[in-house]
Amino acid sequence: MNFRQPTPIQELAIPHILNGKDLIACAQTGTGKTAAYLIPTLDYITQNPQDKVTTLIIVPTRELAQQIDEQVQGLGYFCNATSIAIYGGTKGPEWDQQRKALTEGADIIIATPGRLMAHMQLGYVNFGNIRHLILDEADRMLDMGFLGDILAILKLVPTERQTLMFSATMPPKIAELARRILTEPEEIRLSVSKPAVGIDQQFYMATEHQKLPLLIHLLKQANNPSLVLFTSRRSSVDSIVRALRRKGFKAEGISSDSEQSEREIVLRDFKNRTFPILVATDVLSRGIDIDNLSHVVNYDVPRDPEDYVHRIGRTARAESKGTAITFVTESDQRGILGIERLLERVVEKQSITEAVGLGPAPVFSSRRPSGDRPKRAGNSTRKAQPAAAKPAEAPKAATSATAEGEKKRRRKPRNKRKSPAETPNQSPESGQ
Repeated sequence: MNFRQPTPIQELAIPHILNGKDLIACAQTGTGKTAAYLIPTLDYITQNPQDKVTTLIIVPTRELAQQIDEQVQGLGYFCNATSIAIYGGTKGPEWDQQRKALTEGADIIIATPGRLMAHMQLGYVNFGNIRHLILDEADRMLDMGFLGDILAILKLVPTERQTLMFSATMPPKIAELARRILTEPEEIRLSVSKPAVGIDQQFYMATEHQKLPLLIHLLKQANNPSLVLFTSRRSSVDSIVRALRRKGFKAEGISSDSEQSEREIVLRDFKNRTFPILVATDVLSRGIDIDNLSHVVNYDVPRDPEDYVHRIGRTARAESKGTAITFVTESDQRGILGIERLLERVVEKQSITEAVGLGPAPVFSSRRPSGDRPKRAGNSTRKAQPAAAKPAEAPKAATSATAEGEKKRRRKPRNKRKSPAETPNQSPESGQ
């Protein structure tokens, strides 16, 4: 496969995995985490052949499950290792194939939590021979609400196993999950949440109505781009695709609302360069490897600064070059400040809408909430207007009413403090 040397995450992780240690590893997207756990796992399967499932890999999305399955086929070509991706949105024949793999045994099962739970509820899943349990993109799975499913799956897996957790970020909830399911793990943290140096990050100020014409202007300046456009709203995918087609651009869309067969066809055709522009929600922001992707467009500023890094990480992979374009509206300024804190630098915001005939762009202000305090203090030093001092009795009445209301508010908390003692059966529930 023309890999000449390991990436840093592979160099650090593979020895621990070969030694049978539990591991929690954090490294940014596109650094080779998949091969870091597949290579030693395939080595074990080659030396310990069985007719039962020995490795279970849990992932958040269908696309990532498919991609890992393809990696197993590539890396394990000479290992005679069998694998299957189990995910939802498939029809009857695929369900039967998944059930057969779970009952008759495949070496490696790659599954999304929801579909695996559906099979488990029918009673024929047996994971008694699992040797490796791997959680890939663990932070994303917790964000998507899969914690309950993961804990239910763990009940079917032997306690004597090797557990590996790979994640692009390390929030406190990941550390808590690691404490619950790992045993004396080794820990690796590499370059958390820093974009690849080969990405040219461009930020453009625009209103919502200016985004589409500005995008079309920028696309006309690009030279045969291969581009993924991320929008935070599923409802926007189809409208953006239609608008691009009207302007003569070949574009397709993918969201979680799309049928699985349709998603597979669109993603396959995009990888084969059948069309140059793919419009998607964050379903594609993690773990999807697309070669020679020249541009990523953040049509909407992502909610979390970490998601910004994952999105733009689709380009400039394997030390190549790429361009990341982000549109910034007036309401996005708090999100941009978060991205700047993550990048540890102030990013340049361009305002070109007026120059291209779209009217003035919003003005970016780096003012933080605390910046308002000096203004309020300055206003308080102004001289009082004479008219404000005329009504003498009204302020007293207002002050009296305010004082009376304040007394009532003070009495309420004292009454409320009695309620926990009167209802002791509520405390276990709140603790749970």
